[in-house]
Amino acid sequence: MTPTIPLRSVGSTGIALSELGLGSAPLGNLYETMSDATARAILDAAWAAGIRYVDTAPFYGFGLSERRVGDGVRGEHCVISTKVGRLLVPDSSVGDDSMRFGFRSRLPFKPVFDYSHDAILRSWEASLQRLGVARVDLLYVHDAGTATHGAAHPAMWHQLTEGGGFRALQRLRDERSINGFGLGVNEIAVCLQAMNYIQVDALLLAGRYTLLEQGALDELLPRAKRAGTAVIVGGPYNSGILAVGTRSKVPAPYNYAPAPAAVMARVARIEAVCERHAIPLAAAALQFPLGHPQVASVIPGISSVDQLSNTLRFYRLPIPPRFWADLKSEGLLREDAVVPDLENSHQP
Repeated sequence: MTPTIPLRSVGSTGIALSELGLGSAPLGNLYETMSDATARAILDAAWAAGIRYVDTAPFYGFGLSERRVGDGVRGEHCVISTKVGRLLVPDSSVGDDSMRFGFRSRLPFKPVFDYSHDAILRSWEASLQRLGVARVDLLYVHDAGTATHGAAHPAMWHQLTEGGGFRALQRLRDERSINGFGLGVNEIAVCLQAMNYIQVDALLLAGRYTLLEQGALDELLPRAKRAGTAVIVGGPYNSGILAVGTRSKVPAPYNYAPAPAAVMARVARIEAVCERHAIPLAAAALQFPLGHPQVASVIPGISSVDQLSNTLRFYRLPIPPRFWADLKSEGLLREDAVVPDLENSHQP
């Protein structure tokens, strides 16, 4: 019997995501090279395990991730999301897989930010070509906000609003060329800004609703509930610290940089609770966001078949209510955080 992973609806889009999805930045050679065979093996294993949602982006390996995802899931009933906001333009200076923007890709393109109406449509069409599919289900505006653009954010936001970027996405949704759209970002503020301007179907929020951070409970998640907007949680390990912890010899990154002392200290306290309950830190981090009913999927990045196997084990591991209660009693988890229900855990 084929293993199954429960599906969760995405607002009124008519689609549902497997609550454990696949983040495919590693398939674009994030930080290190990966063979086509390894990428295909990861996608095949994910499908066999019941994962039915894959997220990608033009930026991931400058087209490489999209090409690999398309080759791996084309023809299957898999929900695909990709992103807009960066155009890939030819770059003849690329001659090898030296690190660029965190990726080791030989593909001779460079990413250029453009959130305008025509650029959104060009990006969508180019993604269809790279994926080799007739449609994608969800489009996310990639890396909008001050965290990425700093002082240039107002100009970029103007492209989305007055420049017609959001209008292009509305057109695609109205024409049913896509099921829905939203943002794929690492910050809460721009999500709220977008929700003030337009109805979004989904928000892919990386690193901001995790075992370490629950600021999204203040305003974003309540507003998402009222608006019928699904939240997809990327970066459940806060870019690594919640996967490797503080006791490993492996560097512990947080927000793509070395973890500061205050973060290390907090994670160490969480680790101590994990140790008392014999719960792996990574399992608690992976399962925590799924406790909130507005969260439709959690999509960790996967870089090997072994890592996928471990992720599935962490996903299915029973975690008793006492564990979550202890985190709350020690001030390590907000009192208003909704935690996973052991009775509804998904064990094989």
